[in-house]
Amino acid sequence: MSNSDGMNYQPKGKASKVIDSGEFFFAAIGLDHGHIYAMCNGLLEAGGELKLVYDPDSTKVKEFVKKFPNTKIANSEEEILLDSTINLVASARIPAMRCDLGLRTLDKGKHFFVDKPAFTTKEQLEEARKKTEETGLKWGIYYSERLHVEGAILAGQLIEDGAIGKVVQVIGTGPHRANPSSRPNWFFDRDYVGGILCDIGSHQIEQFLYYAGAKDARVLHSKVANYKFKDYPKFEDFGDATLVADNGATFYFRVDWLTPDGLGTWGDGRVIILGTDGYIEVRKYIDIARDEKGDHVYVVNHEGEQHIHCHGQVGYPFFGKFILDCMNGSEESMSQEHAFKAAELCIDAQNKAIHLDVPGGFEDVT
Repeated sequence: MSNSDGMNYQPKGKASKVIDSGEFFFAAIGLDHGHIYAMCNGLLEAGGELKLVYDPDSTKVKEFVKKFPNTKIANSEEEILLDSTINLVASARIPAMRCDLGLRTLDKGKHFFVDKPAFTTKEQLEEARKKTEETGLKWGIYYSERLHVEGAILAGQLIEDGAIGKVVQVIGTGPHRANPSSRPNWFFDRDYVGGILCDIGSHQIEQFLYYAGAKDARVLHSKVANYKFKDYPKFEDFGDATLVADNGATFYFRVDWLTPDGLGTWGDGRVIILGTDGYIEVRKYIDIARDEKGDHVYVVNHEGEQHIHCHGQVGYPFFGKFILDCMNGSEESMSQEHAFKAAELCIDAQNKAIHLDVPGGFEDVT
C-alpha cells in the first residue's frame, strides 16, 4: 500500500470468504483511478473471483494483471458486458463517465460497483435511480473512507452498541495530498470530477448519514476555493459544508488537497462523533508524531476514557455483505437509497457552494 498518495490507497484485510468458489464472478472496466485495486481486493477477500479486465490504456491493464495475475484481458467492454458468467462489474473510470457505464451494465443484467463519486450531476443520479428500480440490480458505491477503514467501522459498531448514546453532531476532516505531478489532466477539471465537495466530500457526507442514523439531510451552507494550485483554474483545493439531518443531528466537514509533504501518510483523516452520553474520535490513517499506523479510536463516555488501536482487528465486512446482497437481493451492506442519498447531497453541496477565490465570494459569505 502506498502511504504517500490516497489515489493508490490499497488496504488489505484478512480473507473472509462468504461464498464458495465459482459462485460469484466479477470484472473490472475502467482503471483511471487507483481505487479500483482496493475495490477488487475487497471483493476477492470476500470470495469473489476476478475474471476479466478491460481498459483502453494497455499500460494500465498490464499493471493491473501484474497485481491480479489470474485475470484475463478482455478485448472490449462489450466482451465483459455480454459474458453471462459475470455477476458484477467494478469500475473506477473518470467520474463523469461512470454513470453511462453503470446504466449499460445494469441493462446487461449485471450489478455495478463504482468508485466515488458515482455521479457528477443530478441528472446522472436520477437515471441511475430509475435503472435500479427497473432492474432490481445493485449500484454499489465505494465510500472507502468508512468502508475500508477499520477505525471507522469500529466507531459504527460502538455507536450501534450505545457507547455514546444518540448521535447529535459529527465533524469530519478529509485532507489529501495533491501530488500534482502524478495526476492525470482530468483530475484538475471539475467538469470531469464534479468538484471537491462532490468528489472527496462524498466520503464525509456518507459517514455522517451512517453515524447519525439519518435517512436524509439538508445542506445549509458550503464553500470551495483554489488557494494554492493557481496553474489549474478549474481545480478546487479546499471545500467545507454544514448540514442538518432529518433527525436533528448536525454536521460540519472540511476537505482539501493541502496535505504537507512532512506528513507520514497521504492525509490525516479524522472524524469526531458527539453523542448524548459521550463522544468518539477516529484517527483514520495516522496518529501524528505518535504512530504511523492508523485506526486509532478514542472513546469518552460515563465509564471513562479509552484508546483502542484496532488496526488489523476489525476487518472489512462491507464486501462480503455486498456480494451476498447481490446474490440474495438483500440490503445488509448498505441500502441503495443510502448510497444514492449520500451522492445526492454531495452534488447539492457542490452546486450550492460559494467560491471564495473569485470576485464577490467574500461578499456572498458576509
